[in-house]
Amino acid sequence: MIFEFISDIVIHLNQKIRSFLSVDFFKNLFKEEKGASFKKQLKNVLGFSPGNLSLYKTALTHRSIRENADENNERLEYLGDAVLSALIADYLFKRYPYKEEGFLTEMRSKMVNRQQLNEIALRMGFKKITLFNKADGSLKVSQIFGNTLEALVGAIYLDRGYKKTSKWVAERIILPHMFIDDLELLEINHKNKLYGWANKNGKLLEFETIEEKIENGRRLFTIAAVVDGTKIAEGKAFNKKDASQVASQMAVVILGILNVESAIESEGEK
Repeated sequence: MIFEFISDIVIHLNQKIRSFLSVDFFKNLFKEEKGASFKKQLKNVLGFSPGNLSLYKTALTHRSIRENADENNERLEYLGDAVLSALIADYLFKRYPYKEEGFLTEMRSKMVNRQQLNEIALRMGFKKITLFNKADGSLKVSQIFGNTLEALVGAIYLDRGYKKTSKWVAERIILPHMFIDDLELLEINHKNKLYGWANKNGKLLEFETIEEKIENGRRLFTIAAVVDGTKIAEGKAFNKKDASQVASQMAVVILGILNVESAIESEGEK
């Protein structure tokens, strides 16, 4: 009887050990470690421990990974865009109590434009924690990290509320990354600059759609800046407005418009 009892215990222990060393155990262990690593990276970016972790995972998930609207960050990007715009407007309203509406609107545009937000997101380490299809070449010409930053603002707003989101945006985005004095002097609307140059010099400026195709379920546009029938530069983006701005930015450099204006300003200062 004692021998049978001991034998049963040994068999039971062996089963437990096999279960402990099973593939599922290591899979679950890996998931836990991966989840802990993600939470740590996210905390480094946020500066605080996230409450609703799934909300932040959605904010950091690009459409190229998850198609469903409730699984990718496009809805949160929409919300975050509005929240960030409101917070920036509030910041500028208080910083410039005597400036007119046109100045405040232009400054807000400079602070929340796609390229600016994308560069800030990269400096904040978003490339390491954003989930996107790295094999999709079209994403290289997009501003997905800036969009993800907006989505994260939306997630923080839902998780922590407006007041704490305002504090986070000021401490993590505006103060360390947006150099307001430099932004006052920055020209971001290259399309308007190009139109001004064309009008001044009697040139015909047009923007032509060179190509329109579907990339990973989204429409990718190639727009050309054309002066007097000659194509000067091309730009690509997921909407025509951004594509024409990219083309304009390249055209301004190619035509030397910035250099000419800088020379005129320098001459005027003498």
